[in-house]
Amino acid sequence: MGVAPIKMPQLGESVTEGTVDKWLKREGDYVKRDEPLVEVVTDKVNAEIPSPFEGKLLRITVGEGATVAIGTEIAQMEVEGMTAEPPAVPNAAPSSEPSGPIAAGATPTATQRSRFSPAVRRLAEEHGIDPSQISGSGEGARVTRDDVLAFLEARDAAAVAPAPAAGDSTPPAAAATAADGAREELVKLSVMRRSIAEHMTRSLATSPHAWTMQEVDVTELVRYREAEKEGFRRRHGVPLTYLPFVIQVLCDVLREFPYLNSSWTADGILLKKYVNLGVAVAIPDGLIVPVIKDADRLGFTDLILMVNDLANRARSKQLKPEEVQGGTFTLNNTGATGSVASQPIINQPQAAILTTESILKRPVVVGDGIAVRHVMNMCLSFDHRIVDGMMSGQFLGSIRKRLEAWSAAGIRI
Repeated sequence: MGVAPIKMPQLGESVTEGTVDKWLKREGDYVKRDEPLVEVVTDKVNAEIPSPFEGKLLRITVGEGATVAIGTEIAQMEVEGMTAEPPAVPNAAPSSEPSGPIAAGATPTATQRSRFSPAVRRLAEEHGIDPSQISGSGEGARVTRDDVLAFLEARDAAAVAPAPAAGDSTPPAAAATAADGAREELVKLSVMRRSIAEHMTRSLATSPHAWTMQEVDVTELVRYREAEKEGFRRRHGVPLTYLPFVIQVLCDVLREFPYLNSSWTADGILLKKYVNLGVAVAIPDGLIVPVIKDADRLGFTDLILMVNDLANRARSKQLKPEEVQGGTFTLNNTGATGSVASQPIINQPQAAILTTESILKRPVVVGDGIAVRHVMNMCLSFDHRIVDGMMSGQFLGSIRKRLEAWSAAGIRI
């Protein structure tokens, strides 16, 4: 028997931390290999992590709600056939770091700075604070991202709190509660909501966003779907939605406009010669973007089955870490909520994101007359460092022309 460490896995590109949301097993439980062990949340995914080993869960070293760096040990498992390793002894050797808290206002040394993860340092720099002033709740008093957010929340609350009037002996906390009463409610942020907020803020700070929109007449596409949807469900067991039609056209057009399928780097613009398409999926606590790898190589039916499978597993927290990594472009069907126009935020480090809006009947000029047609808006946000207005317009225009001229003959079965 030996002791194997369970570590925080990599759950997406540029992700440096993960938060333990819920342990699915308890200390002492016997766990089979690939059996769900722990739920982990990042700004990329909310997923059940399978056990990499089979054995007894000896010790949980990172509790629920704690945020730790990728690769940090979060548990220990007793595994048959492994070489036994002596358990780590905390503080066995003298530390060069100060054991007590650093005085407020003191400048952290290089050694002290190394205690903070890149995400913590970045968040602290964005708000102009010194992370060494914050009491850490992580392992070994390590400062986590949640600690920084809690510090900012407390600081902001103190800044706006009114001074008590002379002779008023009501404690500030009690006064706030009384003032709120039943007319206001503070909803605590979930781990996923905090992660999404940080990712969206970072995206806007990273890329100069620009936005454009075009209308698409999808009448012929609507007619085809209406005629085929029941038969398709009987044959394949899944619904025939509009999304795979758009995906197939989008993949073809991305090959024509490689700068829309690229990333900005310090050395230049990195063009991707493949299409790994992220498709946004709404879940109760936020949004997850599973990735269809090599979407441009899939047939129409395979696309439908893949989209349906990824969406179902995203909602049930069954996605694997690699299924939310490597995206080159993102598509979001905001029309499912009734939206007719939106301005999406780019999913870093991609160059653009496209939304498809609600399909509505509208009066449209056809020749010298007016006809009722099915019309859909497409909205594109793009990184203006990479893409200019002309290219973005040509890109959307090419998608529009293909969708308007769509016929069943163009389907790759």
